[in-house]
Parts: sequence; C-alpha cells; structure tokens
Amino acid sequence: MTQGGAARRTVLGAAVLAAGGTIAGLSAGSASAAESGRGGVGGYRDLPVPTVIGHRGASGYRPEHTLGSYQLALDLGADVVEQDVVPTKDGHLVCRHENEIGGTTDVADHVEFASRRATKTVDGVSVTGWFTEDFTLAELKTLRAKERIPAVRQRNTLYDGRWAVPTFEEVLRWADREGKRRGKRVWLHVETKHPSYFRSLGLSLEEPLARLLRRYGRDGKNAAVFLQSFEPSSIQRLSRLVSAPRVVLLSAANTRPWDFEVAKDPRTVADLVKPEGLKWIASFAQGIGPTLDLIVPRDADGKLGTPTTLVKDAHARGLVLHPYTARNENSFLPAEYRKGTDPAGYGDAFGAFRTYFELGIDGIFTDNPDTGLLAAEAFRPGRGVS
Repeated sequence: MTQGGAARRTVLGAAVLAAGGTIAGLSAGSASAAESGRGGVGGYRDLPVPTVIGHRGASGYRPEHTLGSYQLALDLGADVVEQDVVPTKDGHLVCRHENEIGGTTDVADHVEFASRRATKTVDGVSVTGWFTEDFTLAELKTLRAKERIPAVRQRNTLYDGRWAVPTFEEVLRWADREGKRRGKRVWLHVETKHPSYFRSLGLSLEEPLARLLRRYGRDGKNAAVFLQSFEPSSIQRLSRLVSAPRVVLLSAANTRPWDFEVAKDPRTVADLVKPEGLKWIASFAQGIGPTLDLIVPRDADGKLGTPTTLVKDAHARGLVLHPYTARNENSFLPAEYRKGTDPAGYGDAFGAFRTYFELGIDGIFTDNPDTGLLAAEAFRPGRGVS
C-alpha cells in the first residue's frame, strides 16, 4: 500500500463484525455504556479502516434517506450511516439530499400542493420544483418517498411509497434503539445542506442540529457522529456549538464553496487541497470528504489518471479522508472498471474499491455498503481474504 495506508491501519479498528454482532473484547459494562450509541466510548479513530459509510443509507437498494435505507445499510454492515438535513417551514430538520423534493417524493401527485411548485435560485442555480422550506412538517409527513434515479435503479422503485420522509430526530431515536439492540454504537454522518441559503431565509441549520445532538448525547468529542458540510463556515459554526468530529466536504477542484462565493473569498477547492488550505481546515475540522476525482483524476475518456498527493498531504496534517461516492453501476465507475454496455449494469466495483483503498484513504461513502465492506475486509488488519 502507498501513502501510509498500511501503517495507519495497523493501529486502527481491528474489530467490527457483521451487523448485529458485538465489538471484540468489549466488556458487559462497556457494552451497557455504548448501548444507545451516544458519546463516551472511543472516538472516530477507533472505527475500522477503511470505514464503510452508507451513502444516504443503502441507496443502491432502497429509496435514499428513508428509515428503510438506513436500516438496510446497518444490516449490511455499514460502519457509519449518512444523513443530509434540510429544514421545514416550521423549523424541523428532515432528511433529504436536497430541499427540492419533486424527484424523491410523490409530492407531484398531491393536487393540494400543486400551487407550491416554484422556481428558486439555490446556491446560484435555478431550480424548479417543490421545496421543504415551503412545507410544514405535518404537510411533509403526508408525502411518501420514492427512488431518485429510476432509470438506473428500476428495481428500487418496488419500494416507492413504503416510507415517509424522516425527521433527523426520528433518525436519532432509531439509532438509539438499534444501538441498544445491537449492544454497540450506531455511527451517523450528518451533512448540513445549503446552510448559507437557509440562513438567509431565517432557517439556520447549525443551531437546531446542535440542540438535537445535545438532547441525544451526541455532542462530545467521542460522540458517534460526524458533522459534514460543503460550506466550511458551517463547520466552523458547528465547532463553536458542539465538540463532535467534523468533516469539510470538497467538490471539484475548479469550484468554490457557496459560502466563499457569498463572502467574496477567492479561494477554490484547488486552493483548499493544497498544504496551506489543509492546514487551515485542520484548525477547525478533523477530516475532509473530497470527491474521488480529487484523489485520482479521470481523463477525457473517464479512465483513472495519476493519483494526487492529497491523501499524503491530508494525513500529514492529521486529517482523515472520507471521499465520495463509490457505486456499483457502470455509469458511475471509472471507464476501465465498466463491464458491458448497460449503464445500469454492475461493473468491476471491487477493482475500483481496491484502487482507492490502496492509496490509504480512511473511509469511503458508498451506495452499496455490502460491496464496500467486502472490499474493505482485505485492507483491515488481520482480515485479509484468501
């Protein structure tokens, strides 16, 4: 392995077993303390490496950001389960990848909400649809979730309508129940979506999120939760409210975080992944979540090029890396790992995982936690496959 991956793995996370199992060597007293999944028993560096993060749950198999998707991710063995949070009109935090919900719920089928359809500018982009900030929680609860990309994941449409849009508090309660049932903490990875946009509407995300984290005991430095955002200022704000570990998400190199746009900060993501930018991030965060292309760029044909030094540079500043997003389908894989011509068909996902794990990343977001876990096993100390 290169860029220090093997050395880091020899000291991290030797013992996460299959879903529902217990952590090896955990005493009964420790298990009791950890039951609810709340803080105080080990920190993020005790997670197995590479850490498998269920992206929006198990969104390769169920409609994203539903309790069904989260439950399946945990059952498939994900080490961490991700939520994105956006607000309702009356200030409740709900789990959706975007505040526009036309593509992820059946809102278009509700004639009573036809007049709510609108065009808005969100982070500089014109978007038409229905938006969570225009619905009360009670109204939002009349909707049902559906598959976001049915053309690629037609089988997932079988589950359309089975689940409501969950509140983040409902997810916290679910995680506590699962922690008690399994006798080990359930880790979450929570993203604030469009925080500057929502703050401009008087619907801040950080303060209500922090209140919920404190209420459920997930606000300490060893709490079983990561907090993440594409806007560094949101992470800075959270750092003043809670001590839970924090991750700055990083998009394409030539882009700027939206809060930088608002503040007229000229830096781009390309500046943030340089040593000086990483040093700045390390002053208020514990990790970064870069797009996979920042670790290994793709060429014009979609094939992987020469790896960058980002893994090495981030580790030199004490930052963990949780890049996004690994998926099984050909349409998402690097060109050399695709099989056949069907965009929805599965390619050589294990080959792609192996490429990224060999570079020493600390974890990865994936829509397919079972695939990710099986690929990760070969890179965990003492867990190699024959």
